[in-house]
Amino acid sequence: MQRAVTLEIDGMTLRGMEHVPDTASEEPVPAVILLHGFTGTKLEPHRIFLKISRALEERGIASFRFDFMGSGESDGNFEDMTASLEIRDAKAILEMVRNDSRILPDQVSLLGLSMGGFVAGITAGDLGDAVNKLILLAPAGNLRDIIQAAAAQNGVRSDVPYFDQGGNLVGRCLYDDVLEIDGFERAKPFRGPVLLLHGTADGTVPYQVSEKYRAEVFGERAILRLIDGADHTFNSTPWEREVIREIVTFMTK
Repeated sequence: MQRAVTLEIDGMTLRGMEHVPDTASEEPVPAVILLHGFTGTKLEPHRIFLKISRALEERGIASFRFDFMGSGESDGNFEDMTASLEIRDAKAILEMVRNDSRILPDQVSLLGLSMGGFVAGITAGDLGDAVNKLILLAPAGNLRDIIQAAAAQNGVRSDVPYFDQGGNLVGRCLYDDVLEIDGFERAKPFRGPVLLLHGTADGTVPYQVSEKYRAEVFGERAILRLIDGADHTFNSTPWEREVIREIVTFMTK
């Protein structure tokens, strides 16, 4: 059943949705936490997060998808967002889900898209056994390069606190924060199974970033599936269906 949920962190509210099979009231079920990308929300483009959640629920798997603080309907301002704060949010959501009596605490997995993949990898690396499986969709392991390029394009200077990225004010705090984080190294301690999905025509995060995660971070624990011709957020029905099929297969095997 789909239901709106909230989570309080440091006096502010994260707003999200849970999709929990009715059977969970009788017997706990596995769960997946979905983490959205930069400027994204708990729905993501063409409602792909909602569709993933519904597909998982049909197979008896719960899911939880929140707007990060400062994004979507959650409290806070986008210009105050940093990667470190999103990692904090992800860890708090993970703790909430693992303490839910309807959920099997040792079978909670993370799924992240783009910057959400960057955050998911680090969260899994930091918390180890608290995460069962890891699913990374076009993960932005190169976030440092992306933010530096965006800052240069917008003429960011040390005396300017924000720059405008398509109507979103991006804070200098994000820029400074990301420069101190190596997403690949932070993800390395995670020892569980990993699924990497990436479009070969991704113009935001090249698919070689997922190849690097596979070769240098996760090794044989990771399955890499390249979606031929797909863009960054899998913006066509055939690409979307392939992504969902791969996720459901990975979570149910």
